[in-house]
Amino acid sequence: MTTRRMMMAAALAMPAMDAVAQDARPIRIIVPAPPGGPTDLLARSIAERGQASLGQPVVVENRAGGGGVVGAEAVARAAPDGLSFVLGHNQTHASNQAMMARLPYHVIDSFVPVARVATVHHALVVAANHRARDIAGLIAAGGRLSYASSSAGSASHVIAESFVRRAGLDAVHVPYRGAAPATTDIVAGVVDFYVATWPPVAGLVREGRLRALEIGAPARLPGFPDIPTAAEAGVPYMAVDAWFGLFAPRNTPPAAIARFAEAALAALRDPATALRLEGAGFTLATMGPAEFAAFQREELARWTEMVGLTGVSIEE
Repeated sequence: MTTRRMMMAAALAMPAMDAVAQDARPIRIIVPAPPGGPTDLLARSIAERGQASLGQPVVVENRAGGGGVVGAEAVARAAPDGLSFVLGHNQTHASNQAMMARLPYHVIDSFVPVARVATVHHALVVAANHRARDIAGLIAAGGRLSYASSSAGSASHVIAESFVRRAGLDAVHVPYRGAAPATTDIVAGVVDFYVATWPPVAGLVREGRLRALEIGAPARLPGFPDIPTAAEAGVPYMAVDAWFGLFAPRNTPPAAIARFAEAALAALRDPATALRLEGAGFTLATMGPAEFAAFQREELARWTEMVGLTGVSIEE
């Protein structure tokens, strides 16, 4: 081969080499929560299975703080190169828009929805020895009540406050720094009730350390036939699921969105992964990019209405 032909061949090969180099860079999933929680488990399950089908590393990076704002903002400001995603949820990508006057991103305009990956139910729980045996008993308890939330402005706060206002209760909000301390104090009877995501409290209900007065599911759960649904308990407005979904920075190429969406959804179709996540209390209610985008807009309207009803806001 002549020198000229060798130079031309090398020039033609450069784009392919660049593509391989780019594919060798890791994809990161930012989790806007501390390690070890449900969101973290979900992200690591997707990363573990997804990197095999993508043929490049997928790493999970925890960036907690500000009701999920810190992690979400990091991705909103990231390069739209198909290498940065956030595992957001109903607070980071819906209710924060209504609760924060100076949110440093727009929940729709700053991102591209990639895939909804899972949902979880909320349940209203009390200590096992609490005097209220059901929702009607809690409403009729009388006196000032107290209720926990995993943090100010969280779904547990908004849903509980909507219950307080609709039921005409006299109740004080006690915000915690995460679900773990809130759960500890509800078991100990320090506060009267807590609207919790189901996975962290299911085992405690099964062990008899907590009592669930309702769960926001469409039907009674297998294994928990004595827990009424929100509709059965007379509080249908409390059937509000938490949801989790992947988002990319605005202007990320559609091909990159489609590629990562398929890898993430394929990971959740893996039987072992699905079994582990369903065992942790997740419902793998998946959606692709277009369906998820429409769903997010509906959720933004829903949470904006709930925030308006309750008056919940987050001071920045």
